[in-house]
Amino acid sequence: MYLILSYIKFYLRSIKLHGVHSPFVFELVTKCFNDTKNYPEYTLLEHYNKELAQSKEILTVKDFGSGSRVFRSNKRKVSAIAKHAGISKKRQQLLFRLTRYFNFKNTLELGTSLGKATCAFALSENNQVVSLEGCPATASFAEKNLKQAGHSNVEVIHETFENFLNKPLEMTPDCIYIDGNHTYKDTIDYFQKLLPVVHNNSLLIFDDIYWSADMQLAWKEIAAHPKVTVAIDTFQWGIVCFREEQKKESFTIRL
Repeated sequence: MYLILSYIKFYLRSIKLHGVHSPFVFELVTKCFNDTKNYPEYTLLEHYNKELAQSKEILTVKDFGSGSRVFRSNKRKVSAIAKHAGISKKRQQLLFRLTRYFNFKNTLELGTSLGKATCAFALSENNQVVSLEGCPATASFAEKNLKQAGHSNVEVIHETFENFLNKPLEMTPDCIYIDGNHTYKDTIDYFQKLLPVVHNNSLLIFDDIYWSADMQLAWKEIAAHPKVTVAIDTFQWGIVCFREEQKKESFTIRL
């Protein structure tokens, strides 16, 4: 019920393309968000997804943060995780387009899961992807599958977000995708720890910003941060940019 009411409110305040007056955001929406070209890379994503859907492997999963809304047991079939908890096909394709549009060279992902989003980032061979997964069994499975899919540009790190971010980061990411530990405290903490490594053209993507009232509050605080110049609420994702040449603006856009 919470998500339904939240979406109704989101829908009523969202804008169509003609309401976007920022040239940067207008081009992002027209050339990337609304790009309907059938890229050959989509076939590779479908193959990766099919392998997961047909997997009979069972993982002993360790949940972090707010846990799962779908699963009651920590022993889960890979096929069930892929069906109920993974990124959607539509969002997976959009991640590929975003990588292509912005020409990402370095991507940091917090939350590998089965590697569906990781695979989308890795389809651009010039993009070096570092992906964190706190659950050892899930990380090992994703690492194995991504290697079998030929993604040599991916490094899966078996470590909690907290441990990783408490150390100096040795990368300057063009994109940071945050999908895990959906709590207010953790989300704000990750954002604050990542701020020192972002650059003018970095993109931060927060998944499940309507997961709870706490996540909505975290998103609102992040969007209002002085360093953020563009904040885009797409309901599933919250996207922020740090372009100093950009006037500070917030957008609510239906994908």
